[in-house]
Amino acid sequence: MLEVRLICVGKLKEAYWRDAVAEYEKRLKPFCRFQVMELPEARLPSEPSPAQISAALSQEGEEILRKAAGTVFPLCIEGKELDSPGLAKKLERAMEFPGTVSFVIGSSHGLTEKVKQAGERLSMSPMTFPHQLARVMLCEQIYRAFQILSGTKYHK
Repeated sequence: MLEVRLICVGKLKEAYWRDAVAEYEKRLKPFCRFQVMELPEARLPSEPSPAQISAALSQEGEEILRKAAGTVFPLCIEGKELDSPGLAKKLERAMEFPGTVSFVIGSSHGLTEKVKQAGERLSMSPMTFPHQLARVMLCEQIYRAFQILSGTKYHK
C-alpha cells in the first residue's frame, strides 16, 4: 500500500482545521497509509532580515529533507498547476512502484531551493492561501485523487 506523507512546517492552531484534516485522514485509510508530519517553524524576530529568513528556511529545509521520502512534491507558487485527474495520475504512477509520496508545505516564508529541487514542484493555484487552508485543500485533493482512481462518483 502506498504511503503518503504530508510534511508541513507549522502546526494547525484552530480545532476546525485539525478536525478537517482528521476527517480526510480517516477517509484516506482504505487507500493509503496517510501520515501528517508537522515540523516546527524556525523562530524569527518580528522584523526579520533577509539573512535571518534565509537561515530559517535552510534550517526548516534540512528537517524537511530528513522526513521526505520517495517521490517528493514541494508545493510552491512557481510549481506546475494540476487538475484533480492530473494529481490522480501522479498517484497512480507512484502506486506502480509501491513506496512513498511526500507532499511538502513550507512555512509562511516558503521553501528553500534545495527542497524545491528535491522533487516535482506543484502549485495549488496562482493565488496565495493561508497554510492551514492549503493543508486542508491538499488533503481533500489527495482524497479526491484516490476517489478518481477508484471510479467513484465523488469527482464530478
